[in-house]
Amino acid sequence: MTTRRRHAASLLIAVLAIAGRPASSLAQDGDDPAAVVHRLFDAMRTRDTAAIRQAFHPEGRLMTAARDRAGVPVVQTATVDAFVRAVTSARAKLDERLSNVEVRVDGGLATVWAQYRFYADTTFIHCGTNAFQLGWTADGWKITQVTDTRRQEECEDVGR
Repeated sequence: MTTRRRHAASLLIAVLAIAGRPASSLAQDGDDPAAVVHRLFDAMRTRDTAAIRQAFHPEGRLMTAARDRAGVPVVQTATVDAFVRAVTSARAKLDERLSNVEVRVDGGLATVWAQYRFYADTTFIHCGTNAFQLGWTADGWKITQVTDTRRQEECEDVGR
């Protein structure tokens, strides 16, 4: 058997071993994925960079689906490092308040979907929806990606 085939066989065995475990056993010792998201925003409010980084997978990323000034749809991508820099350099206290949180879990994959309102100090800035993807790791749930929308209108129905 070639090295490539041995590697493929080993990978298949590992995937089948994980897939064969009940979903509850994958996360039985871990937090609810929503708890990771809430801790992320608690850390953002206190500018706790270690806790922010701890919430993310090392390959995590952040994306925003929005419109540019001309109204053209764009998707912007940022790294966790850029997010940490933005949080620590902000003059105001950043406060993202979640509502209508929905969690779905299948084995080692979780999605946390939530509406939010974003404030700088006590000033309302924008609202939207966050869609978090989390993966189950040896260290518990880690955010692999978050994509958000942002708008300043039609925010009345988003929790306060």
